[in-house]
Amino acid sequence: MSVIVRQLTKLFGNQKAVDAISFEANQGEILGFLGPNGAGKSTTMRIAACFLPPTMGEVEVAGFQVSETPLEVRKRVGYLPENNPLYYDMYVKEYLSFIASLHQIKGRTNREKVNHMIDLTGLTQEQNKKIGQLSKGYRQRVGLAQSMIHDPEVLILDEPTSGLDPNQIIEIRDLIHQLSKNKTVIFSTHIMQEVQALCDRVVIIDHGRIVADDLVENLQNEKSDQQIIIAEFEIPPDISLFNSIKGIHHIDINGPSLIIFADRDKDIRSAIFKVASHHNLSLVGLKKEEQSLERIFQNLTQKRSKK
Repeated sequence: MSVIVRQLTKLFGNQKAVDAISFEANQGEILGFLGPNGAGKSTTMRIAACFLPPTMGEVEVAGFQVSETPLEVRKRVGYLPENNPLYYDMYVKEYLSFIASLHQIKGRTNREKVNHMIDLTGLTQEQNKKIGQLSKGYRQRVGLAQSMIHDPEVLILDEPTSGLDPNQIIEIRDLIHQLSKNKTVIFSTHIMQEVQALCDRVVIIDHGRIVADDLVENLQNEKSDQQIIIAEFEIPPDISLFNSIKGIHHIDINGPSLIIFADRDKDIRSAIFKVASHHNLSLVGLKKEEQSLERIFQNLTQKRSKK
């Protein structure tokens, strides 16, 4: 196992940011670490990267524990924090050479590593520019390059595509996918398309506790405890007319359409049609919608928020 989190807890005063969580990430795996803002994602990732000490519990990276052998862990972890702190007055190549030297990479090896990272991250045309002159997309590439300059076994990436345009997101996504072949990648994001495109597994954290840990396809299948039906009308109807239909959990209104949440194992479309016909409602569309990862994420996190 590349990364093992055991009963990890982090307190900030009386606030419990992380509450006895446990999960594993394996070599060659891309693990999506998801959760609402303030759920404990960044805190967990900073502990795994040795930027914060745990209050209780432990994180083990390639057999080394962060609280006992942090220097050994740092050698094996590449970390890109959410705010991607860079030295804007330094040139790209100069900065990467400096970071390599901090990892005791010197001389010819230093130059070879820097050139390799510049080529790998697509920074060839930008290598002689100051970092402050780069677009955010290219600054993210510099951040990824610095996190990988020492060829770590584990990459921890906190919101690596935050603030990027669609083209930049695709480029960074492809780069992460390429890098994951021989490494363990843990990354957080709020973009569910990124999860579906990249991740093998997903861990969802909410209020400091894990609410889901599964393969992406299993999560979509097993956590879909209800079906969604979209009923589109010419004129928005009175939703109370549909209260008599058994199996409906609740109904949302979206313009002239009703978004109906119902029991997963019962098709209620014919009942909806009968109600519409009985009340002379002009029904122009009726379809079942596949349960999206966004919806599953909302259901899992909102349930705890309401408790």
